[in-house]
Amino acid sequence: MSETRHMKVLIIGSGPAGYTAAVYASRAMLNPVLVQGIEPGGQLTTTTEVENWPGDTEVQGPDLMIRMQEHAKAMGTEIIGDIITDLDLGQRPFTAKGDGGTTYMADAVILATGARAKWLGLPSEEKFKGFGVSACATCDGFFYRGQEIVVVGGGNTAVEEALFLTNFASKVTLVHRRDELRAEKILIDRLMKNPKIEPLWFHELEEVTGTENPLGVEGVKLRHTQTGEITEIAAKGVFIAIGHAPSNELVKDVLETHMGGYVVTKPDSTETSIPGVFAAGDLTDHKYRQAVTSAGMGCMAALEAERFLAETAGEETSLPLGYGAEIGSSAAE
Repeated sequence: MSETRHMKVLIIGSGPAGYTAAVYASRAMLNPVLVQGIEPGGQLTTTTEVENWPGDTEVQGPDLMIRMQEHAKAMGTEIIGDIITDLDLGQRPFTAKGDGGTTYMADAVILATGARAKWLGLPSEEKFKGFGVSACATCDGFFYRGQEIVVVGGGNTAVEEALFLTNFASKVTLVHRRDELRAEKILIDRLMKNPKIEPLWFHELEEVTGTENPLGVEGVKLRHTQTGEITEIAAKGVFIAIGHAPSNELVKDVLETHMGGYVVTKPDSTETSIPGVFAAGDLTDHKYRQAVTSAGMGCMAALEAERFLAETAGEETSLPLGYGAEIGSSAAE
């Protein structure tokens, strides 16, 4: 059933940035509404052990997100299991349309839609996600101490992941479909000098192999891109490092973006190119992409939204048509 609702703050997204913003906005008596989106809890719901969240020696990713959700709810946030399909930032109050038929009118919007790791789309890759297949070396590299690991990719992400994983692994095989890396020269130099890393050129991942009970990776099948020959390599972990894609579908044509679609914010701020719209977490963070930094930005966004609302109380502003889009020329490298 369709309905129209008005709120001071609408938070779109339910990862660490969204839930932290909700906690702070609730404490500021802004009565925020948080719409969870298509993947409640975000990327951490696909991570098993998390060992770098302050205060927890080890916590399961899904459990951590449930705790964050319950914290936000306990503070007074209204949490709605809906998906925002359209967002109009042309005038305040801003208008968001939900898949369930609800129209949300908000005086301020906090975008916390996150980013998604790019995957190859292989059935075996999907099967072993969280059980030996990962897209985050910082998150999961610690679990492969003394093991042999495969990294797939050829850009900055892949080289950085491979270098980081040498802190734990006995050997890292970097699989790339070409014979030349697309990473920065200084990173390539470090990689080529590292005795633990062995590049494997002109190969692509064909299949991840492993055990069924318990589910776990044992190796990979690689296809030579020129000859088609299949090579099998033993490995306990497979890291897909072909980049991340910010979940910017709602704002990519309106807000200023850069670095392949990440939303631009002002220095030391979560303010975007449209006043009253704030961005936090992996949607704007192309550098760190950690739960703790996302949570910090969620805090910043809520505090800045509170300040914005106090300064603009009673205003209803129409923004110029296309505002924000024209400065997006620095977008999408």
